[in-house]
Amino acid sequence: MRKLFDKIKHHRWLVFLSLIGPGIITANVDNDAGGIATYSIAGARFGNSLLWTLIPITIILIIVQEMVARMAVVTGKGFADLIREKFGVKPIFYLILFLLVADFGNTVAEFAGIAAAMKLLGVEKYISVPIGAFGIWYMVVKGSYRSVEKIFMFACLIYVTYIIAGFKARPDWPVVMKSLISPQITEFSSAYLLMLVGIIGATVAPWMQFYMQAAYVEKKADIKDYGIIKWDVIVGCLVTNIVAFFIIVACSSTIFNPSQPSMINSAAEAAAALRPLAGDFAYILFAIGLANASLFAASILPLTTAYYICEGMGWNAGVNKSFKEAPQFFGLYTALIVFGALFVLIPDIPLLLIMYLSQVANGLVLPFVLVFMVKLVNDKALMGEHVNSSISNIISYATIIIVALVSLAMVVMTFF
Repeated sequence: MRKLFDKIKHHRWLVFLSLIGPGIITANVDNDAGGIATYSIAGARFGNSLLWTLIPITIILIIVQEMVARMAVVTGKGFADLIREKFGVKPIFYLILFLLVADFGNTVAEFAGIAAAMKLLGVEKYISVPIGAFGIWYMVVKGSYRSVEKIFMFACLIYVTYIIAGFKARPDWPVVMKSLISPQITEFSSAYLLMLVGIIGATVAPWMQFYMQAAYVEKKADIKDYGIIKWDVIVGCLVTNIVAFFIIVACSSTIFNPSQPSMINSAAEAAAALRPLAGDFAYILFAIGLANASLFAASILPLTTAYYICEGMGWNAGVNKSFKEAPQFFGLYTALIVFGALFVLIPDIPLLLIMYLSQVANGLVLPFVLVFMVKLVNDKALMGEHVNSSISNIISYATIIIVALVSLAMVVMTFF
């Protein structure tokens, strides 16, 4: 009997290990070069006064990601696939068009993050970017989903560098915790509002929903395993915002000066600013964290784009397939990697403009993605007994309204 019990426990543990990953990976990739820059600037410019936003943002992220995970395990289909089946080709075509613009701009930004981080560590972009691009291309094209996911999970562990950097900054913890649990707004200006919008926009991105659902489908996750998957989602959302918390704290405790606002504009500048204040170790940790985050996102974003385009067009998709079985999937992935890397290597390319346009595209498309999501998750023919409850719908629609307003504000502020 004991052997049988041990065998059952061992089986459950194997099931648990086989299912976790997409939730943790998706949430952590959101802490990419742009996200790290946003949190660094927030801490350097406004101190701890924006820490309170992380609690409601975490709740919103969990709600959105949980619905996507539930659709994956109930339907066994990708998000773009479901939109095409339920709403037709035209909506998914236009959605893909906007997402492609946004994700290509974001991919370029990630390669720019690789270049900036490696330059901090003494490596020029003409070496780091081609090597990084080839490495992430080879990993996905030549690997299986299981091997790729293991590498992604290892990349998630490297985010601990920011937590260590946060402790190395020696913050005033009572003040920090007070700012976290209750708003401590020291100023309310257009710059503060823009930063608030930026933090929310950096946390909930359209591509996340497509990647996570496709990843659970590729793992062949089933509704009977939903309990494990739900925890995968929750843990991922908590971890990503814990990392964001420590990035803000590190920059707030070292760079922030209320009498002379900091003018840093990127994560690389934040790392350089930390060096004389928190020492070489914190500087190196920040640089390593930025390089890891940029490489991580530069591999996930093209992968996500290939997933939703192939799903939307009805083509074969999946890391476990061969190039011959899914030529469009791997062809798209390869093209995005190649052109994303090349853009960064072109002298005088307007990277800032590309990043702005990608943020505008994100802001425009996100509310539509969320509306499609809520409509699909409430479709009884599709979801059966696993549709949203009344309370879930109230929270979901409130989330859509908040995110839509934030996205609109982001688009307006980008232009003006």
